Amino acid sequence: MLDTLADRFSFSPRSPVLRSPADHGLDFEDVTFPAEDGTPLEGWFVPADRAGAGVVIVNHPRFFSRSGLPSHLVPWRSMNAGTGNDIEVDLVLDLAVLHAAGYHVLAYDLRNFGLSGAADGGVTSSGRFESRDVVGSLRYARSRDDLRGAGIALFSRCLGANATFFAMQRAPHEFADVRCLVACQPASPRALLERRLAALGIPAGQMTELDRLIRRRTGFSLDEMSPVGPAGSVRVPTFVYQVRDDLMTRPSDVQAVFDAIPADVPKELSWIHGTTRRWDGYRHFQLYPGRILDWLVRHWG
Repeated sequence: MLDTLADRFSFSPRSPVLRSPADHGLDFEDVTFPAEDGTPLEGWFVPADRAGAGVVIVNHPRFFSRSGLPSHLVPWRSMNAGTGNDIEVDLVLDLAVLHAAGYHVLAYDLRNFGLSGAADGGVTSSGRFESRDVVGSLRYARSRDDLRGAGIALFSRCLGANATFFAMQRAPHEFADVRCLVACQPASPRALLERRLAALGIPAGQMTELDRLIRRRTGFSLDEMSPVGPAGSVRVPTFVYQVRDDLMTRPSDVQAVFDAIPADVPKELSWIHGTTRRWDGYRHFQLYPGRILDWLVRHWG
């Protein structure tokens, strides 16, 4: 069982890109650009309807693609047994909300997900390798003639949020012109796996062995993949939100990530109540966008 858990944690199955901006009446461009290390990334660019608009760069959670996750279908449904997360998440709706608010939107698949290139032996590193994709997306946005001089905001989710924190720690100069960050449900792998062991009835003492097995596969210990340390490198206004009673993690972990963001950086933490489903956190913006859109407006400059 521990070997199976280590494999599932270290290597992620791809989910398909089943939807597109056209499904929501949006004009868009298929784009491809290199990550910092040259890994080819696939994405969409949705242009704003007005001149002088800023651009929001959007990435996605683990197991998802830029279009979301068909958790209501096999085999993805079985991956979420016992969590209530057997519902479809259509992330393209988020792009429609951002476009309606007047922004350009750049959305992309992280490496080893969606249609982006394979890299690093297929390892999912909780943000360490994926941080190169965040840097690549920033460089690509700055390279476009139609975005020259545009303000940039980041909308990063789960694995994508962790990747953004690691990128800020490793390459802070790449974020000099970033206006603000929205971080949806960042998570430490240790917290996620502790809850998983408990759900499976495996003694907590087995975490040491599981950590060893994951390090053998990825080259990193669980604590080396935690976003808490890298969050200390955040220098842009940051809005964090999270399902408070998420069955897949615990609130103290997200609180630790938030607390690690320096006190002199404008920041807010918003808890989502009334659900235990993590996937409801990923659907929250499209249903209740007001507070996050206010954050973007407030910190745009």
